[in-house]
Amino acid sequence: MKKISISDITLRKMAENTKTIVSFNEKTLIAKELDRLCVDVIETAPIVNGKKDVLFLHTISSLLKNSVLACPAGLSIESVEETYDAIKSAAKPRIIISVPVSTVQMEYVCKMKPAKLLEHLKALTQKALSLCEDVEIEFLDCTRAEWDFLKSAIKSVISLGANFITVSDNSGDMLPSETGDFVKKLYSEIDALNKVSLSVLLDDKISMAVAGATEAIRSGADGIKTIMAGEGTPMLGAVTKVIRERGETLQFKTEINVTKLENAIDKLKYITESKGASVTPFDSGTGSESADSFEIVSEASMGEIANIISRMGYELSDDDIKNVYDVFVKAASKKTVNKKELDSIIASVAMQVPSTYKLKSYVINSGDIITPTANIELVRGEQVLRGFCVGDGPVEAAFLAIEKITGHHYELDDFQIQSVTRGYESMGSTLVKLRHNGKVFSGVGTSTDIVGASISAYISALNKISYEEGLA
Repeated sequence: MKKISISDITLRKMAENTKTIVSFNEKTLIAKELDRLCVDVIETAPIVNGKKDVLFLHTISSLLKNSVLACPAGLSIESVEETYDAIKSAAKPRIIISVPVSTVQMEYVCKMKPAKLLEHLKALTQKALSLCEDVEIEFLDCTRAEWDFLKSAIKSVISLGANFITVSDNSGDMLPSETGDFVKKLYSEIDALNKVSLSVLLDDKISMAVAGATEAIRSGADGIKTIMAGEGTPMLGAVTKVIRERGETLQFKTEINVTKLENAIDKLKYITESKGASVTPFDSGTGSESADSFEIVSEASMGEIANIISRMGYELSDDDIKNVYDVFVKAASKKTVNKKELDSIIASVAMQVPSTYKLKSYVINSGDIITPTANIELVRGEQVLRGFCVGDGPVEAAFLAIEKITGHHYELDDFQIQSVTRGYESMGSTLVKLRHNGKVFSGVGTSTDIVGASISAYISALNKISYEEGLA
């Protein structure tokens, strides 16, 4: 029975969808779920946001245990090098070189004629192979390509050593039988394909991508590219259902853990379907309930704490790390310390900077029959800055009002609330983590008014970003 390779491109597709804002923690959760399902390959988006994307790739490189981590490189030698540097610590890294092969797309996307593109593709492939053992060449818009050119391009990269080939039907209008015939023709005219792994990436324009993928496998293809949630690509759940129900008849199988799949898809739907239409501090979600937040770190050495701090997204100086560790040791001598509490220690101790912004006043109106509003005044130097905004809740309204004042939107990486004293007049402590340029900046606030504590925590984190940017 033939084993079918499943590549999931959920993370890659999410990056292309500007309507869905997914936080750093949510993307990490998706990668973990896919790895837990034993998906053969997890494809990420290419590096387009500099340090932020590199940090994400570094993070999941250390987390994946079962799946190949594949990242598309751009169409330059420098991009190939940058991509490999970001994923080289993964247990199973793979570089993807993705190029259009239809005449129109070659000239529109790459600004190259066929002959020049082929030479450039060879150079990119050679560079990728010099860095990484696994290199995949993804040919886009294959069904509208000149047949002789497509054959020549596939033969060329295989001869150089590329061990994974993907052919893509971007037009999405092939019938299942036509997809099967296309794959058969490739194998009949390119003998070298029998020495590598061939996958298909099909568009679901006419709702036949799953059937087309099935025919491609029956015709000799080795893998299918899927997506856990969304549209335009065969759904992972639908593909595994076909294999589960008819695998014996079709004589192919997959290593996907089907029993865990439904739960994983539900988690992803919650992430993708709970987003608002506009950008708010809470659109990108928070990581306060992730399992990793409760990982025990009480027995860690200073070096281990430094590594944990780095994985959490912070970039602290040696002095700050020492200060954090000193407070951590005192706390750990009295109780169990987890990552959530370590976050609070970092926010309280590290990166203590001058206050670019100070809170002058705030007025919050909220209730069950009115829309929450926030009217906030901040002081910067001698200037009083005012912001007014509505929100789904009083805290969101306050954060949006601050964003209006500063003119910047930062990803809310985490937001935590906890009681620090007992009784009706108990003090509440809040932690706010903002992500900027791939780095995390955190602040804490304490007050009997939890909205006031949240505002103070946000301003504390904001001041650290302002200091980093030289605005203080």
